[in-house]
Amino acid sequence: MSESSCDVLIIGGGLAGTWAAAIAAAREGVRVVLVDKGYCGTSGVTATAGPGHWWVPPGAREAAIDKRLGTAYGLADARWMARAIDTTWTSLPGLSDYYAFAQNERGETQYRGLRGPEYLRGLRRRVLDSGVTILDHHPALELLRDDHGNVVGARGWRRQAGGDWLIRAGAVVLATGGCAFLSRLLGNHTNTGDGYLMAAEAGAELSGMEFSNYYCIAAQGSSMTRSMVYSFGEYFDAADRPLDISGGPSFTEDLAKALLNGPVYCRLNRVPADIRAQLPSIQPNLMLPFDRRGVDPYRERFAVTLHPEGTIRGVGGLRLINDDCQTTVPGVFAAGDAASREPIAGATSGGGAQNSAWALSTGQWAGRGAAQWARQKTAYQGALRGYGGTAGGSVELLQRIQAEMHPLDKNLFRSGAQLERSLRELDTLWDQIRNSPSALNPLRARETAAMAATARWCYTAAATRKESRGMHQRSDTPQQSALYDAHLRVSGVDQVQTRFDPIYPGHPQ
Repeated sequence: MSESSCDVLIIGGGLAGTWAAAIAAAREGVRVVLVDKGYCGTSGVTATAGPGHWWVPPGAREAAIDKRLGTAYGLADARWMARAIDTTWTSLPGLSDYYAFAQNERGETQYRGLRGPEYLRGLRRRVLDSGVTILDHHPALELLRDDHGNVVGARGWRRQAGGDWLIRAGAVVLATGGCAFLSRLLGNHTNTGDGYLMAAEAGAELSGMEFSNYYCIAAQGSSMTRSMVYSFGEYFDAADRPLDISGGPSFTEDLAKALLNGPVYCRLNRVPADIRAQLPSIQPNLMLPFDRRGVDPYRERFAVTLHPEGTIRGVGGLRLINDDCQTTVPGVFAAGDAASREPIAGATSGGGAQNSAWALSTGQWAGRGAAQWARQKTAYQGALRGYGGTAGGSVELLQRIQAEMHPLDKNLFRSGAQLERSLRELDTLWDQIRNSPSALNPLRARETAAMAATARWCYTAAATRKESRGMHQRSDTPQQSALYDAHLRVSGVDQVQTRFDPIYPGHPQ
């Protein structure tokens, strides 16, 4: 067992975790350790992308916020949106020593869109320059508590060196990403809901988990879910008949209905020339699957599919209770996809730009909040106990989880009867996972448990919200209802509980 201590322990080394680490260490002057399941700077969905940011000049912010409020279905907060926009606006220029921002033809620096691999590589360098200790290939397995029940660090597994690690900490930031149930979404292999489970075992609430059915288009057989160019696509069925699928709000639903009827093909001949020219720099991986197959997607048809993105580009995650991104567990903070994006997204996906701004902003707020919390704590040196464990995990269990969470006709097109059927299967799976002997690979066992737990929270919330709102659409309750003008909180691990927080004081919920 490798043991150490720090003021702030950050779990996860993607976009949110690296921003949290640099801010907590450099600006707050505390000792920070960052542990990553993979290699910090390459793991997570941002490192493989061409992320845009919610980059809004001061004079245009009110209009941008109003536009997003119009798609939030009453569940977003204009104040949080303004905070995220302002933090993004003031933060990105400060990264110029670590990232070479592009310039337009007038010599103006362009901050909105970044190249993911270089962005995360630069953030890793900034974290190291801030004095943070990075422990790569050190997945966390559970949070630790002292004799008084306080969270005082975490325990994990050293994938390469072997053995366990234990780190005592005054505060913990969970930047572990979302969960897409290993759906072959590019970059999501480390995002299996681990942070949700660790926090829930300690008593944390989650929120917005019903808004977890986001799907993204990709070429069949590819994990490259970078969807912007597909809005310019033309779509055909197997008989080469044109399909009425346009790039509007109903795009995913229209494509999903077509896919349930048979193969769908796409041709990207309508992508403008200027965008084609920019793609190699802003989304450098996009064309690789086509190049490998010898397909010219601008001229030739190719089959497409939809990959589920769960809470990665959905909404749900750990509930935040204050501006410092603290969860309902004292001393445990959440950032990025690990935190519910309801404050800025409401009931619809934030897409790419909002989600990147959320990760950048909540990372900084959580890092600062965790550092300030840790300063006020006196380290407790008594016995430590874990909240969770490493139950069994197998390929068969994972496939059964995916069989409930991946299919379009179960998750995207929802009904009360189907949700209840899936929940019965997931409850059975959870009991089997809990009662299985410990697996030889503690990480895979823990990931399986986290995905099963996340699936149960998603579908419990979806079954409880008996209406259609935003992403959450149910065929048996197709209308939005004022009775559900509320945030839906879920908690519990073995027994899942739900409760509503009304948006308006005095609401009858």
